[in-house]
Amino acid sequence: MDSQLVQYVPVLFLLLVALAIAGGILVLSEIAGRLLNRKIAARTTQMKDTPYECGMLPIGEGSARFSVKFYLVAMLFILFDIEVVFLYPWAVVYREVLAQNAALILGSMASFVGILFVGYIYALKKGALDWKS
Repeated sequence: MDSQLVQYVPVLFLLLVALAIAGGILVLSEIAGRLLNRKIAARTTQMKDTPYECGMLPIGEGSARFSVKFYLVAMLFILFDIEVVFLYPWAVVYREVLAQNAALILGSMASFVGILFVGYIYALKKGALDWKS
């Protein structure tokens, strides 16, 4: 075997062991599921199959539609949350390099916050946070 290929034998062995472990877990899961399913099916009653909802019989469907407003607010939250994630490291670095290039660093962050502020004003003008409409 070529000397360059010999160095990949441990990686191949590791891959084969990982595949064997994953396959073994899948086979054991299937066997355990079939054995347990037989035992559970013998003890199942109609009462055990009904969903439990605060002691009362369930009414209606389990899934409900959410308003698009929830998703819009979630997206805006993620946007401004990521802004805070960027602001914190900037503040730490800004304190350390204050004497070197303070105006450039402050200007770049001011433009970043300004763009986000314009986006926030746009969202307010479009009524993205207005729940009544």
